[in-house]
Amino acid sequence: MSKPVKVFIVMGQSNTLEMGKVMGADKTGSLENAVKTEGLYPFLVDDAGSWTTRKDVRNVSVMQKRGNMGVYRNDWLTISSKKIGIEIGIGHQLGNAIDEPVMVLKSSIGNRSLGWDLLPPGSKGYTYDGKALPGYKETFKSKKDKTVVPYVKGGDCLQWYGGKQYDDDVTNAKKILADLGKYYPDATSYEVVGFLWWQGDKDMRNAAHTAMYEKNLVSLVKSLRNDFNAPKAAFVTASLGQTKEDDTESGHGKILQSMKTFASGKYKDELGSNLGFVYTNPLSKGSSSSAHYSGNAQTYMNVGLALGEKMVELIKK
Repeated sequence: MSKPVKVFIVMGQSNTLEMGKVMGADKTGSLENAVKTEGLYPFLVDDAGSWTTRKDVRNVSVMQKRGNMGVYRNDWLTISSKKIGIEIGIGHQLGNAIDEPVMVLKSSIGNRSLGWDLLPPGSKGYTYDGKALPGYKETFKSKKDKTVVPYVKGGDCLQWYGGKQYDDDVTNAKKILADLGKYYPDATSYEVVGFLWWQGDKDMRNAAHTAMYEKNLVSLVKSLRNDFNAPKAAFVTASLGQTKEDDTESGHGKILQSMKTFASGKYKDELGSNLGFVYTNPLSKGSSSSAHYSGNAQTYMNVGLALGEKMVELIKK
């Protein structure tokens, strides 16, 4: 393969995982119902009614598992299991817009916050409401003793640190890219073009993490671009589906406002103009991020398509 693979990395928490139900043509909210009964997403099936497979888009999913990397998906973009995630919509949008081979590489796990688990390298400790909170590679003395201390593996401290999940997710994604031909047959080179981020459910439950969300997003972009040698990579974030755009009071409302400000052009001089935001409330079919949108496949398809569309808009500028 002569052309480098265009890689798009999906990160976040459980919103990014495969939670959309596929089976049941008679079940509202399933993908089969959406496609075969309501006539939505016609590109997902061929003339015979079988799920289509794109041989120009590779779908790879990894997750930390018992201290090691677990590979949960490594195939051409298709519907091949009982559930789907946002990568289906993302992959179709990118595949349609890009002539080169595409890889959608997801490296994430559920129940993680940007303000702690996914804290970017270099983040400093800070004080909120009179309490000291850890920075990157810092932790607490214990669950009861909230003294902030440097993390020492096996030491007298919590065996988790600020940014531990960031390190795991980035390390796992790099492992895939280091063995590219195993995950994109015949590929020998790649370019990380963009990052897609759907997250915030855990941060919204912590006032300090909510307050730091915008600042942490800025640091996240810098760190990811640096770690993947992609200084101009685009970055798209999406709000939680239950959040209304005018909500400025709730935790998830404040997360949304941080995302909007982040992508508004405020950081153009610092990060460039290729930051994007997707407002997902009109795309969601109900329920909430905490309940994984009740497994409604249309929510996952709609959000994935919108994220992919926004990414295409940014990289085609």
